[in-house]
Amino acid sequence: MTLNLRLAAALCVALSLCALLAVPANFPALGGDARLTLAVFALATCAWIGTPVDDTYIALGAGLALTATGVISSDTLFGTLGDATVWLLICAFVLAAAVARTGLAGRAAAFLVGGARTVRQLTHLTTAALVVTAFAVPATSGRAALALPVFLALAKALADRRRLVVMLALLFPTVILLSAVATLIGAGAHLITVSVLWEATGDRIGFTQWLLLGLPLAVASSHLAAETVLLTTTRRADREGPVHITAEEIQRHSESPVTGPWTQAEKRCALLLATVVALWCSEPLHQVSPAVVALIGAVVASSPALGTVGLKDALKTVPWSLLLFMAATMAMGVALADSGAAKWLVSGLPGHVGPAVFLGVVVAVSTAAHLVLQSRSARSSVLVPLVVAAAVGAGVNPVTAALASTAAAGFCHTLPASAKPVTLFSDVPGVPTYTPRDLLRLSAVLAPLTAGLALFFAAAVWPLLGVPVTR
Repeated sequence: MTLNLRLAAALCVALSLCALLAVPANFPALGGDARLTLAVFALATCAWIGTPVDDTYIALGAGLALTATGVISSDTLFGTLGDATVWLLICAFVLAAAVARTGLAGRAAAFLVGGARTVRQLTHLTTAALVVTAFAVPATSGRAALALPVFLALAKALADRRRLVVMLALLFPTVILLSAVATLIGAGAHLITVSVLWEATGDRIGFTQWLLLGLPLAVASSHLAAETVLLTTTRRADREGPVHITAEEIQRHSESPVTGPWTQAEKRCALLLATVVALWCSEPLHQVSPAVVALIGAVVASSPALGTVGLKDALKTVPWSLLLFMAATMAMGVALADSGAAKWLVSGLPGHVGPAVFLGVVVAVSTAAHLVLQSRSARSSVLVPLVVAAAVGAGVNPVTAALASTAAAGFCHTLPASAKPVTLFSDVPGVPTYTPRDLLRLSAVLAPLTAGLALFFAAAVWPLLGVPVTR
């Protein structure tokens, strides 16, 4: 569908919905605030789907419209910028800038990948390394940019084995996207999910609980995806030959040393990062908010005496557009819940579906949503408030439903434009990479596998970790 056709279709749908909502006789159970909220929500969603306008601009316009019409107060709109999750992400990006400046990522890559002797070992060691980066670098696009030099080094070392290079080109974005669920800071969508749950139900998911629930799923889905990429992209002959990646080959694509004695800056940064992650994971013991821990880490990382990056330089790496998008969509979520719009939207759903069927539908819709909404954060902004409201009516634990939806929405591999990491690795100058046909072939196998895995964790694993399917 061309851009003009998509724009026309989205505009027609949005205006039709607004016209229906404008007639008082239609939907008598809806109050005035709920009608305004649904109209703004419909316009914003259609604009995200059908227009090239920046997602953040649309979200800010929607938040402003809800404030100007009195659905939410200005304190609610502006207060979302002061939310602890927003500060957590800001400070996490400052810490990531400090890590990137020292070159620790290159050392880790040389240590892990250098031990591979077979193609399968290389695949799974690379996967393990990419999963670990979820703790150091927030947002999937930042991790993709950090991993690109490592991919280039591997591609040059394997230049005479084209299929393996294409396999690695697919592996990097696939694992980066699926492993993001490991941590709360893995994607902006996670912070939106946490905020929606808090506003709608009062349930607060902390860094430690998310880690407990998300890390096992991230590890399982990443290595399952790695094996899928390996089998769908290469032939048996490609996988039989030995591999040997030397530290010197990785060094050629790294500005910092990847071997030899550690510098003082590297030691300080590694110690700081380990301390911050340890404090995040031990939150139940010391009761210090993850945002406060992150702020302390960011202050130390950018301090003149102990830091490895200047504060001004670190703040330049923060995706302020994403933070504004998150704040605006949090305000939209508050409006959906407080006005009764979300409850009305799901009131027409069948009330007697079982928890397994409900979760199955949630996971299926969330997995396919990337075909319509390319922004991961936008998908959570649209889906999670509705999923939470529907879960309450269906007798399903809203936390389970919201986490399952967010985890399933991490699959976005069908098209080169479906996610920024997929786009980045689809066109690397001088290196053979994958085609849209390769993505479609992988997606046909990987989509049902990852959806089924998310459903399995929601129904069988998370209850063992303290998050039951029903309440």
